[in-house]
Amino acid sequence: MSPPRLGARAQAYVAAGALPAAAVLVALLLFGAFLAASGANPLTAYSLMYTGGFGTWFSWQNTLQRAAPLILTALCTAIPAHLGLVIIGAEGALVLGGLAAAVLAVALSGAPAWLVQVGMALAAMLAGGVVICTAGALRHRRGVNETISSLLLAYIAIAVFHHLVEGPLRDPASLNKPSTAAIGEANMLGLLPGMDVHWGLLYGVLACVLVHVLLARTTFGFAARIAGGNARAAQLAGLPIGRLMFTGCFLAGAAAGLAGMVEVAAVHGRANASLVVGYGYAGILVSFLARHQPLAIVPVAILLGGIGASGGLLQRRMGLPDATVLVFQGLLFVVILASETLRERFQHFGRATA
Repeated sequence: MSPPRLGARAQAYVAAGALPAAAVLVALLLFGAFLAASGANPLTAYSLMYTGGFGTWFSWQNTLQRAAPLILTALCTAIPAHLGLVIIGAEGALVLGGLAAAVLAVALSGAPAWLVQVGMALAAMLAGGVVICTAGALRHRRGVNETISSLLLAYIAIAVFHHLVEGPLRDPASLNKPSTAAIGEANMLGLLPGMDVHWGLLYGVLACVLVHVLLARTTFGFAARIAGGNARAAQLAGLPIGRLMFTGCFLAGAAAGLAGMVEVAAVHGRANASLVVGYGYAGILVSFLARHQPLAIVPVAILLGGIGASGGLLQRRMGLPDATVLVFQGLLFVVILASETLRERFQHFGRATA
């Protein structure tokens, strides 16, 4: 009896991956039409995108470096999705998480590096968790749409971030680019052995594994799937909907906040406007492309990281703007949303026919 079960599971995995793969191909065709209309050769652009993202060891390291925050911000959308929530406020959780990490590192100046790094991670996860948990609380307590509230909270968080960094928390020595005080070289995250990639990549991979275990192997994950499938039925069954929602949203925000800490402690060394570069919004695309599956987030984030890393090469070799790859990401997101809608309609039609 076991071989048929394995075969059915393999077929399910293939079916789950077929739709995102088809969406990528359609987005590539649309992007090629856009490039051709702009006077560029699509095949040359595709070749340069591959070279810039995956063609050399240097390109791979750059790709993995960009993928690290995408993995964590994608979890900010993926975890609530299993509860039936659409959260798109990872950018706000990321920037406030990074700010909290920088402030704590300055406050603990002189403490052992391991203690400072642990404190930075906890402070960042707490700050990010509060942001996303607020959206969950508004949904549960007042029925406010979590998609709109999380997006608006992200804008508020970014505004608060700019106010604090350019005002009360600004380092007087940061003249041209307002920033907080430096966290100190000793408190920076190092590089993975033999690679020019920081430890944030490993943090993201471990977070995906832990979230997979949480959702697939625990009672919380089982209850979350029930609540996400039918919240009314879950409530009638006695499941604590509010507690599930708060826990899931807090963990989601904590993942995005940790991404902010990684950017501060591994890349910038302080909190400034360089944190607001769209990793939180790109994480939404990663999560949808991975079908909100934690283990699938890692390869998808690497793919999107490679696309982002190739922007500079397109600019140098073809004279295209660096933001050209963002057009491809936007097309990919639209195609993914459209494909999900078509899939649901076909499934509904199939059930009605049966």
